[in-house]
Amino acid sequence: MSVYIDDAFIPATVGRLTSRWSHMFADSTEELVAFAMSLGLRASWIQYPGTPKEHFDVTEPKRRLAVAKGAVEITYREAALRRKRLEEELRAAAE
Repeated sequence: MSVYIDDAFIPATVGRLTSRWSHMFADSTEELVAFAMSLGLRASWIQYPGTPKEHFDVTEPKRRLAVAKGAVEITYREAALRRKRLEEELRAAAE
C-alpha cells in the first residue's frame, strides 16, 4: 500500500490560507486518512470519499512533510491516469 502526492501546485486561497495546493491519495481510504492525520490534517477534510477521486488537498509545506514521511511523488498526469483506471475498473465490475 502507498500514499501518493501529485505535483499540481494549484494556487488558491482557502479561508485565510493562500498557498499552492496538491492532491494526496492512497491505495485505501484507511491508509489515506491515517497518513493525513499524521500530517495534522482532519479526517473530515477528505474530498470525494469512497470514489476514485478521493483525496486530500495539501499545501506546499504539508506536501513537503508528506514526501519526507514517505509519500510517493507522481505527476498530475499520472494521478489523472490512475483515477481514470479506477473509474474504468468500477464500471467493468458493475457490468
